[in-house]
Amino acid sequence: MIAQPFTPRAYQTIARDFILEHERCNLWAVPGLGKTATIYTVLDILKLAGSGFFPALVIAPKKVCELTWPAEQKKWADFTDMRVIPILGERDARDAALLRRGDLYVINYENVQWLVGALKKRWPFRIVIADESTRLKNFRMGRGASGKRSLALSDIARQVGRWVNLTGTPSPNGLRDLWGQNWFVDFGARLGSTHEAFMQRWFYQNPYDRSVKPRDGAEVEIHAKIADVTLALRAEDWLDVHEPHHFTTVVELPPEARKLYTQMERELFARLRTGEIEAVNAGVASGKLLQMASGAVYDAQQIVHPLHDAKIEGLRSIVNELAGEPLLVAYWFKWERDMLSEAFPELRFFKTARDEADWNAGKIPIMAVHPASAGHGTNLQYGGRAMAHFTHTWDLELYQQVCERIGPVRQLQAGLNRAVLHYDIVAKDTLDEEVIDRRTSKRSVQDALMLARAHRGDE
Repeated sequence: MIAQPFTPRAYQTIARDFILEHERCNLWAVPGLGKTATIYTVLDILKLAGSGFFPALVIAPKKVCELTWPAEQKKWADFTDMRVIPILGERDARDAALLRRGDLYVINYENVQWLVGALKKRWPFRIVIADESTRLKNFRMGRGASGKRSLALSDIARQVGRWVNLTGTPSPNGLRDLWGQNWFVDFGARLGSTHEAFMQRWFYQNPYDRSVKPRDGAEVEIHAKIADVTLALRAEDWLDVHEPHHFTTVVELPPEARKLYTQMERELFARLRTGEIEAVNAGVASGKLLQMASGAVYDAQQIVHPLHDAKIEGLRSIVNELAGEPLLVAYWFKWERDMLSEAFPELRFFKTARDEADWNAGKIPIMAVHPASAGHGTNLQYGGRAMAHFTHTWDLELYQQVCERIGPVRQLQAGLNRAVLHYDIVAKDTLDEEVIDRRTSKRSVQDALMLARAHRGDE
């Protein structure tokens, strides 16, 4: 592919200027609005100006590191002279990458702790771009690997002159997601120096069910606090975007499957003909129930127990309705792979760049994608406009990211003026319905946040 001159769109120019004027800031923009190219433009200007902030570091999900950042640089002639060094792979490869001279280094979040440890006090990066910055939301909250990576990164955050958080989903689980990300912008100056202070000021815990909810007015106050360092770009303010068309395919669980589902729901236990399934708590039970709604369930030894094919038949009806039009199928559990492969021999699973290319070339009639691997950094809009959700996930960010792979913004950016079709396959009277309702309510918080911070084309 021959590199083309880069001509920024109006909203990219606004984003570029905002980042140049704010050394530490948040840029919220949905997938398809060109966040990566905008950052390259910023870096190119700083480099031409002789900025002392180089080299720069991008931290991103692994697939984004491997595909998006290298591809975006090669796509535009303006950025081809920028030396981009990936810090990926095994330890020896990463060590060798650090010895190479570059302008921009790219590393995945999983290797952040290693990088901080390897460089210690010799931290060379003066610009950090946290791509998909929601990975920083668990900072100082002690939550798993994500929290540990954020803590490691906080050790060197004050040594960084410029810091940019990039995401299209700043608050996938509500306002609580904002504190950790914003700490890296201002070290707690706006939302509180500690997570405890943030929670005490804007949230309260229900004494009866222990649930945590925002206080009255919290949303408006938090929006106002971060307004000066945050720019949000919504596709509907800049592009002629048509809302996706959503369809629900409702299926009924067969009687035996319904009996087992109800037993698990009430007793956290189900006695199958092939074995016993037990959930140690309500959280584990929710996973078991979603599995059972989709057609099978894991036992304690991770052995799969098939229960029904109701959703397979629902998917078959969608395939028939599309009459040969390409279809993406979003799945969640490993056992679904065998079920889908057996029912649809023509189906291919998304794994590599070749699969992406073949899909976009129209060579794959049905392709199954996992939200965790076909979300960030994947472009699938050329191959089709229809997606069916076989199993549903609580994770709003992953859901939104996989939907955007063929979303209206990407369709228009590709020059395709066609409606996007989303099919939810829902097992009636199961947790499927609750997940969709909760996902919708979570999104309403995020949409309000984006609207409050949005810079519109008519301003």
